[in-house]
Amino acid sequence: MTKSFYLNKVVYYLAGAASVVFVLSYFFPVLFRVAAMILLLLGVAVLIDAILVYSKNEGFFARRVTAGRFSIGDDNKVVLHLENKYPFAVNVTIIDEIPVQFQDRKWLRKLRIGTQESQELEYLLKPTSRGEYIFDNINVYVHAPLQLVKRRYTFLAQEVIKVYPSYVQMRRYQLLAVSNRLQEVGVKRVRRLGHSMEFEQIKEYVRGDDYRTINWKATARKDGLMTNNYTDERSQQIYCLVNKGRVMKMPFGGMTLLDHAINASLVLCNVALVKQDKAGLITFAENLDTFVPADKKPTQMNMVLETLYRQQTRFLESDFEKLFSVIRNRITNRSLLILFTNFESLESLQREMPALKKIAHYHLLLVVFFENTELKELIEKKAGNLEEIYIKTIAEKFAFEKRLMVKELHKNGILSILTTPENLTVNTVNKYLELKTRMSI
Repeated sequence: MTKSFYLNKVVYYLAGAASVVFVLSYFFPVLFRVAAMILLLLGVAVLIDAILVYSKNEGFFARRVTAGRFSIGDDNKVVLHLENKYPFAVNVTIIDEIPVQFQDRKWLRKLRIGTQESQELEYLLKPTSRGEYIFDNINVYVHAPLQLVKRRYTFLAQEVIKVYPSYVQMRRYQLLAVSNRLQEVGVKRVRRLGHSMEFEQIKEYVRGDDYRTINWKATARKDGLMTNNYTDERSQQIYCLVNKGRVMKMPFGGMTLLDHAINASLVLCNVALVKQDKAGLITFAENLDTFVPADKKPTQMNMVLETLYRQQTRFLESDFEKLFSVIRNRITNRSLLILFTNFESLESLQREMPALKKIAHYHLLLVVFFENTELKELIEKKAGNLEEIYIKTIAEKFAFEKRLMVKELHKNGILSILTTPENLTVNTVNKYLELKTRMSI
């Protein structure tokens, strides 16, 4: 009881008021009895409140319900189930000890729960880094009916939640891809040039079918018009190459560029599998870190997800020559390679250009790198003095260099995407579907 018994502030205010009256009674003796009466009534009220709130050994119950894992960069729901077992309504103050990564030291909720009533308290958490997050205990302060005393209940609810790449985003894109509604999230429809040469089936001719696909031999046997039905070419290899070097440590929107690239890679691999292609993954820095061979088996997405969960940035320069060596030796068939990296200057791109050209010689290479949104804000901001004019000029120079990088890559026969981190996923999926539709892979 000594560890769970607390007095509300009003008790201290009343006791302080009684002390002031006691002091005044030195000058006005008649006030002495008034002060004594205040203290006596306060003591009796506190005693009654304490008896009521401690009348049950387990007068309150709380538990936390969370998903088995959290999704980085998304709102994840946490539910607290609260149950009042007292024969009277209570006001409660809840403090849930959430993981330290959120740095929320003032998490507190207040509720009123009726007699023998249960309630659910929901709140959202948005993690910005991958890894293990530890939830601790749930502390509930139950206020007695007179609001003078409160009793603390501590419910042991320690649990470890793993924060994975954005599987919430992955599932959303998967549902839209299955139902051919990707355009709802910004994925563009691309006009099909000709049609694929991968045969699917022979079906009866219906009005609107291309007459060039009529199968005359099947028509003669069936005694009715029959057409060949073609589908997108399948089982093409798609690899996401994720650079883990120091250039991917830069933060945007609370997340690093590596986290944005990992989320986009997860969505892209899932969309590729929905389109019946083989998805693979390579992560690298100064050395090759992980290599997941392209496949479309049912467990492929779990393997990709678990691999991406463990990735962290490093503060060393990435070795693109070693990357080319791995690709040349381990990826034998022509594939679409989507490289997530970043270049902050034209010189940094030119240093890696020889390796990129070698990779592009054997595979279809798509380089995805990032716009600096902070520079964009500086450029759009109106300069008010000479120093701001100088800063704005330097920002425009760096932004211009980004556009020069796109031209330099194009000049060397390498596809590229220059995108903001928030539009990374949509722009990458758009480009993949465009290349697939145009049969460039």
